[in-house]
Amino acid sequence: MSRSALQEETMAHYLYAEGSAKDIQAAAKHLEVIFEEDGFAISNFEIDEDNGIWALSLYPSEEAIKDAHKKALSELAGLNIALPLAVEDLGDVDWVSKSLEGLVPVEAGRFIIHGSHDKGMDTHGRIPVQINAGQAFGTGHHGTTAGCLKVLSDELRRTHPLRILDLGTGSAVLAIGLAKMLKQEIVATDIDPVSIETAKDNIRINEVHPFVTTAVAAGFSHPVFKEKGPFDLIVANILAGPLCKMAPDLANNLALGGRVILSGLLPHQRARVLAAYRLQGFRHIRTVKEDGWLVLVLER
Repeated sequence: MSRSALQEETMAHYLYAEGSAKDIQAAAKHLEVIFEEDGFAISNFEIDEDNGIWALSLYPSEEAIKDAHKKALSELAGLNIALPLAVEDLGDVDWVSKSLEGLVPVEAGRFIIHGSHDKGMDTHGRIPVQINAGQAFGTGHHGTTAGCLKVLSDELRRTHPLRILDLGTGSAVLAIGLAKMLKQEIVATDIDPVSIETAKDNIRINEVHPFVTTAVAAGFSHPVFKEKGPFDLIVANILAGPLCKMAPDLANNLALGGRVILSGLLPHQRARVLAAYRLQGFRHIRTVKEDGWLVLVLER
């Protein structure tokens, strides 16, 4: 998922807590709903496997940090979840990379996503994708990304799209996986220049640079869409609001008979997103649930 909702230059603090897997995961799922419209990034991950300790990080904009902290504490209290959620200083630490240090590889469909610390491991026949997230989001540990990878694994057993777009590429995990699997051109775009720089690093590390074309693109006005499209497959792992707004443009850039895979959705958002795409002539193929998040497959 892209980090475009964040404004890096305004962030000096974040919210952080450690606790049991049960409390951290419950808190993360609830706060994702509460702060959905604000677009604040939230992550949860294991930091001590032996003792079962997990961490929760929430990244509001700097001007919203105090209100977000107060609101988060109130919401957690209402759920009877006692977590020591505190305001922490980001400082000069590469905070996303720091959070990845203890993450274990994730198997998702035909792929296995890992960091540099697990390079050279036994992949058990899966396609390895090394992600050093830098300051972009999308490591495979989040349900939206893992869900997309599983759906793509299944979809590409049935269909053979020639022109593929990874919209809102973030760390480029989906584009890299597709390039490794298909050995063909994948277009990867994001509204955020930092994400694209991180994506380029990951593309180089995975040695798929001959196959992946990147572009910083807000909306569909960038020349890359006209040059490389219309697309037979578009993957968009973003958020419900932007996905609804871009439904007409996405339809205009999809070839007739093409498919879209939409993620970044919570169950209560499904009907709204489906309605937006049905208005553009899309047919719902299936819905897949992964770790509380939905992936929609649609065809036009």
